[in-house]
Amino acid sequence: MTKITFVKHDGEEMVVDAENGTSVMNAAVDNLVPGIDADCGGECACATCHVYVDEAWFPRVGNTNDAEEAIMSLNPDRQETSRLSCQIPVTDEMEGLKVRLPEFQF
Repeated sequence: MTKITFVKHDGEEMVVDAENGTSVMNAAVDNLVPGIDADCGGECACATCHVYVDEAWFPRVGNTNDAEEAIMSLNPDRQETSRLSCQIPVTDEMEGLKVRLPEFQF
């Protein structure tokens, strides 16, 4: 299991155990993290799993693919470190990953 920290817009942190091989979105849904609706079920089609990856972690979570880039290009709240959590795979190397949840998703 890999520990991931989700930080709500008000600063409250929620640390969850994530199963390797799933996605950061699945870890949020499985642990009832508020602010991650995952309406499309992880199909990279809705952006309701949008997160801001901590800057220290951003280089380690991988690059966006074309589908993710297309969805994120429509998001007015996109930031430099925005990602769809359904597109970030959980691995041992993600131990300690920290992501912030956008206020508009609450």
